[in-house]
Amino acid sequence: MIEKLKYGWSNINYKFEILAGLTVAMTMIPESLSFAILAGLSPLNGLYAAFIMGIVVSLFGGRPAMVSGGAGATVIVLIALMQSHGVEYVFATVLLAGIFQLAVGLFKLGKFIRLVPEPVMYGFVNGLAVVIFMSQLKQFKVMENGVEVWLQGTPLYIMGGLVALTVAVVMGLPKLTKKIPASLIAILVVFAVVYFFNIDTKTVQDIASISGDFPPFHFPSVPLNWETLEIIFPYALVMGGVGLIETLLTLTVVDEMTNTRGDSNQECVAQGGANILNGLFNGMGGCAMIAQTFVNVNAGSRTRLAGVIGALTILVIILVGAPFIEMVPMAALTGVMMMVAISTFKWSSFKILNKMPKSDIFVMLVVTIITIVLHNLALAVLAGVVISALVFAWESAKRIRARKYIDANGTKVYELFGPLFFGSVTAFTEKFDPESDPDQVVIDFAESSLSDMSAMEALHKLTQKYQDQGKILTLVNLSEDCKRMIDKAADQIQLHYK
Repeated sequence: MIEKLKYGWSNINYKFEILAGLTVAMTMIPESLSFAILAGLSPLNGLYAAFIMGIVVSLFGGRPAMVSGGAGATVIVLIALMQSHGVEYVFATVLLAGIFQLAVGLFKLGKFIRLVPEPVMYGFVNGLAVVIFMSQLKQFKVMENGVEVWLQGTPLYIMGGLVALTVAVVMGLPKLTKKIPASLIAILVVFAVVYFFNIDTKTVQDIASISGDFPPFHFPSVPLNWETLEIIFPYALVMGGVGLIETLLTLTVVDEMTNTRGDSNQECVAQGGANILNGLFNGMGGCAMIAQTFVNVNAGSRTRLAGVIGALTILVIILVGAPFIEMVPMAALTGVMMMVAISTFKWSSFKILNKMPKSDIFVMLVVTIITIVLHNLALAVLAGVVISALVFAWESAKRIRARKYIDANGTKVYELFGPLFFGSVTAFTEKFDPESDPDQVVIDFAESSLSDMSAMEALHKLTQKYQDQGKILTLVNLSEDCKRMIDKAADQIQLHYK
C-alpha cells in the first residue's frame, strides 16, 4: 500500500511524466505496427492493443512506470493460429488468455515468478531477441506468382540501404543526445529520405490501412462449442503464461531500477483485464514491454501518468494521424525492430559463460533453442525451470550426510546434515545398519528437515527395519513444521519422535 501511494499518483513531476509518455508512445507505434504485421494482422489491431493495454495497465496495474502494449512475446504465440484459423480465433484466444491471467492474479499466484532461475531468464530473453530479429527478414522478400522469393537487384539494395540507415541513426543518435527517442528520429529520417528523393519502396499503406475510430466492441465470431475451445485453449494458455512471465520479469527489473516493490498479483489482474478487453475490442493482446519500460523509467517516470499519456497519444494517432503513419517506409520499422532485438539480447551472458556452472549453461541453451525453434516461450521457460529443479534436486541429494557416534548411555546417534526429500532418500537409507546397531538408535534432525512424503515414507520403512530387529528408532530435534507433517500422516506412517 505504501508503494502504491508513493509511486502511484502522488509526487508527480509533470514535466518528466508528460515527456516520458510522449516518448513512449512514439517508440510503441513502430513496434505495435511491426508485431501486428508479423502475425498477419492489421496494423490497426496492433495500435488498438497498444492503447488498450497501455491505458488499463497504467491505471490499474501493480507497477507504476511500467509500460504495456502489443508485445512480440505474445504475438509470436498467435502466428500459427492466425495462419490456420484466422483473426476471429485470435480475438477469442486473447479473450481466454486474459481470463487465465485474471485468475492467476485473483488467486495470488504472481509470486511464483520468483521460481524462475536466472539462466532461464537469460535463455528466454535471448531466444525472444533472435526470433524477433529473424522475423524481420520477411521484409526482404516479395510474392511472385504466389511464392515468396528474396528481393534482388535495386529493390534489395534500396531495402538494405534504408534498413542500414535506420540502424545507424538508432545506434548513433544516443551518443549525441538521449533526450529524444532514437527510434522515432530514425523513422523520421528514413521517411524524409524516401519522400524527398521519391524512392519506390514498401510502406505501411501497402500492408494495410490504420485509419480508424475508437476501438469498436466486437465479440469474436467463432462457434461457441467444445471444438472451438479445443482449438484456442492451448494457444490461450501459452499466450497467458508467456505474457505473465514477460510482465513479471519486467516488474522485477523495474523494482530493482527504482528501489521500490510492485504488486505482482495486482499486475496479473490488470494484464488479464486488459487482454479481455483486447479480445472484445479488436486488439491483438499483449503484455509488458521491456524496451519501452526502460525508455519510460530512464526518462524519469515514476508514476502512472506517463503510461496514461502514452496510451492516449496512440489513440489520437489512430483517430487523426493515420495518413501520416501509413506513409512510413517498412524499411524503417524493420530497422527499428532489428535494433530492438539487438538491444533485447543479453550480450552479458557471453561474458559470464566461463563463470557459470555447466548445468546453468545447459539450461540457458535449452530455453534459447526451444524459443527459437518452436516459438513457444512458455514451453521454453517451463523446460528451463524443470531442468533447473532436477539439477537442484540432484545436487541436494548428494549433500545428505550423517555423523555417527555412541553416547554415554550406549545409544547410537546419527546426526543428519542436509535436507531429506525424494532425491536423497536412497543415500539416506544406505547410511544405516539396523542389524549391527544397538537397541536404542536416535536420528538428530537439528541440521536437517523432512521435506516431503518420500522422506517420511523412507523413515517409516527404516523404523520398521529396526523394529524387525527388536530395536527402537527415535527422531529428535525436529522442527515444529516437521512434527505437524508427521502428525497429519499418523494414520498411515508410524514414527516415534521427541
